[in-house]
Amino acid sequence: MKRLLVRVNQRLERQFPEQRLFLRSNNTTRFVRLRPVSQAVGVASVAAFFAWGVIATSILLMDVIGSGTLRDQALREQANYEQRLNQLANERDARARETEAAQARFSEAMERISEMQMQLLASEERRLELETGIDAIHSTIGRVSRERDEARARLAEVTRTLEAETGSTRTAADRSRDTEQMLDYLLVAMDRVSHSTHDLNVSAEQAKNQARHLAMENELLKDRNHMIFSQLEEALESVIAPLERVFNSAGVSPDQIRRLVRQGASSQTASLRPIAISTSGTLGPSQDIARANAILDRMADVNAYRQGIDRLPVARPVSAARVRETSGFGMRRHPLTGRNTMHNGLDWAGPRNTPILASGDGVVKTAERQRGYGNLVVIQHDFGIETYYAHLNSIDVRAGQRVSRGDRIGGMGTTGASTGVHLHYEVRVNGRPVNPHTYIRAGQHVF
Repeated sequence: MKRLLVRVNQRLERQFPEQRLFLRSNNTTRFVRLRPVSQAVGVASVAAFFAWGVIATSILLMDVIGSGTLRDQALREQANYEQRLNQLANERDARARETEAAQARFSEAMERISEMQMQLLASEERRLELETGIDAIHSTIGRVSRERDEARARLAEVTRTLEAETGSTRTAADRSRDTEQMLDYLLVAMDRVSHSTHDLNVSAEQAKNQARHLAMENELLKDRNHMIFSQLEEALESVIAPLERVFNSAGVSPDQIRRLVRQGASSQTASLRPIAISTSGTLGPSQDIARANAILDRMADVNAYRQGIDRLPVARPVSAARVRETSGFGMRRHPLTGRNTMHNGLDWAGPRNTPILASGDGVVKTAERQRGYGNLVVIQHDFGIETYYAHLNSIDVRAGQRVSRGDRIGGMGTTGASTGVHLHYEVRVNGRPVNPHTYIRAGQHVF
């Protein structure tokens, strides 16, 4: 070992010649020998210290610059998010206005349809009356013809009888006079029959013309009904399609919404009941009535969808004016462990005891302290949906309690695995976490 140190000192002699540091006291003088190896170690230590200082300073400056960039980026994202929220609110208002206009058009169209149905029924009744009159005219013509034939037969029989009774006692003049009287009677009778037949034929022709006119009016009514129904169907589709997209994006089947809402409804509103008109068997099933009933069914679907959305947790659990979103749904770097993990909800930061509100109607399933979540409230909603409110400072509800949208359930805190005062909010469908923004955006589209 000593030989190695000697060799090293000899090699470093040129760069670091041996130095002596003299220390003088009152009576003695001492010196410290600084060999080349010691000098090299000291110089390396000083250089390493300065290098460490430069690197640490650089890292600190880069962290400060990076923090400023991330803060600016967060502000830009927040501004974009608020702008997007304003756009969604405007779109929601536009959809609401379109829905109100469609409902107004539907009400007006239903009134017009009712009037047209009454006109159609009246025209059908007039047509049936005319057909009955025509049949009566034909039967009258037949009856008068039979009576004419019977009169002719009786006249011939009476003539033969008179001739047989009078025999040769009657003169030719008498027979001629009787014949002329009988002919006059027959001519008058036939003239009356001819006038009656002419009048009946004129009435029958007028009835046929009126029947053709009613048939044309009926066709016009059908065409107008078709246009009105087509517009109503398009308007309803423009209203129903966005609502169904909202449920599909929220992971809830529209069929399930319709079925459960209609099962829970006590009765159907009078304006949405199917149209049923009794025609005593004289008219067949109307295609217009079938289309009107189909439109009423779709309107019932709209009503069911709106009731279904009322039962979904679509409200924000905190006031937007007092909090800020600090973490979204998805993969992120865990603030405690530093590892990339799945974040199953949304985080909002704000002052301690900021009111935490129920995002929808439901029943409190859990209201207790749990590991990791801290003070936790779990609300059970319809359609297999649950909402989680974690890290609360206080819990203001109890298990089994029914709450409504907007009710206070606790205050914001930092209990459990938390790095600061915030709310951790989750939405789970049949136990599977989903993005809460889906439901919040759905509420912005509707309310």
